[in-house]
Amino acid sequence: MSSSAFPQALTAFGWDESLEKDFSPYRAAGLVPARIAAVDRGRCDAITEHGPVRADTTPVASPGDPVQGPCTGDWAALRTGEHPAVTALLPRRTAIVRSSASQHSHGQVLAANVDTIAIAVSLAARLALGRVERLLALAWESGARPVIVLTKADRSDDPAAAEAEVAAAAPGVDIVTVSATTGDGVDIAAAVLTGTVVLIGPSGAGKSTLGNALLGAELLATGAVRDQDGKGRHTTVRRELLPLPHGGVLIDTPGLRGVGLFDAGEGLQHTFAEIEELAAECRFADCAHEREPGCAVRAAIEDGTLPRRRLDSYRKLLRENAWAASRNDARLRAERENNRKAITKWQRQHYKANGRDR
Repeated sequence: MSSSAFPQALTAFGWDESLEKDFSPYRAAGLVPARIAAVDRGRCDAITEHGPVRADTTPVASPGDPVQGPCTGDWAALRTGEHPAVTALLPRRTAIVRSSASQHSHGQVLAANVDTIAIAVSLAARLALGRVERLLALAWESGARPVIVLTKADRSDDPAAAEAEVAAAAPGVDIVTVSATTGDGVDIAAAVLTGTVVLIGPSGAGKSTLGNALLGAELLATGAVRDQDGKGRHTTVRRELLPLPHGGVLIDTPGLRGVGLFDAGEGLQHTFAEIEELAAECRFADCAHEREPGCAVRAAIEDGTLPRRRLDSYRKLLRENAWAASRNDARLRAERENNRKAITKWQRQHYKANGRDR
């Protein structure tokens, strides 16, 4: 590959030799590489080596399975010209997928090809450890590296105590405490959050304010937070991708009112790793950690090394994940049955048209 063919301008957005290799068949077909910055109703903003382009995503839209459709962070093969269009997506390295907020059993991709997931937790509100664990399961399942960022430290009476409490719910996860108002900890966060970074968390967690501190400019809209419950308005209304001044890119996401798990079995194992390790020491392989003799999990709860809350949260998320999986299995069975019926109908029409009975 000649050095002139490599899109140097895209390296700031994460382009590398591996992506260039994957893209070679598309380049031979006259297409150009682009990274999708935002998607909106069949159109997208895409970053190319020659600048931003507004393109059609219809050719690769996937109404049957939205998870396969284009989203922020995807690398794409773009047809240029009078009517630019995304014609294909490169294989994703990582993908943050949650259960769809609709009544359907499909997943929803929040962002793709993410290296680091910054889970924003506000210290100006009551800590919701169950939500932290839920977001961690989502993050671990994606394949990216989670980092918990405790925001608004200047509004906490005891940030160190809050950090210790969160650390107990997030074993093995880096935790950074920051105040975007005073600037404390922002330099540490900038050093820890590397590659393609996505900010996730509820409204009012300070994601956009943190993002502006990392970007070094007021590029993301911010809003006030209600004092009575710490909740904020959705100032970020869509996902967008912006280059960071010291390398890497930032994806800001709208505040998540609810995060349903979607096929997050491995993510739960990572999030509750200490329970998984204890369970392996139980006398019975199918131990339910209730009244069975020789239960290592219950013994850890009794001696205080494992909070009961952790086991309750683990069970709750396991049940939710199993329910989501059953919905997905039911949808797949229904789709297969509909396909079978369609084929049978076509065959009957074909036989009838040819004067034959089946």
